[in-house]
Amino acid sequence: MRLFRRSSPCGICAAILGLAMMGYGIFRGEMPVVLEKAINICMECIGIG
Repeated sequence: MRLFRRSSPCGICAAILGLAMMGYGIFRGEMPVVLEKAINICMECIGIG
């Protein structure tokens, strides 16, 4: 609880906004697309693909 008292209101608002945006993206079904892009980037970095 002590950690939250030291956090700035802007940081807490940014975290809440980020979580809300993540939830909206998951609700819209964007998670598989993002996961596929992340996998492709990782494959490019290690040289497979």
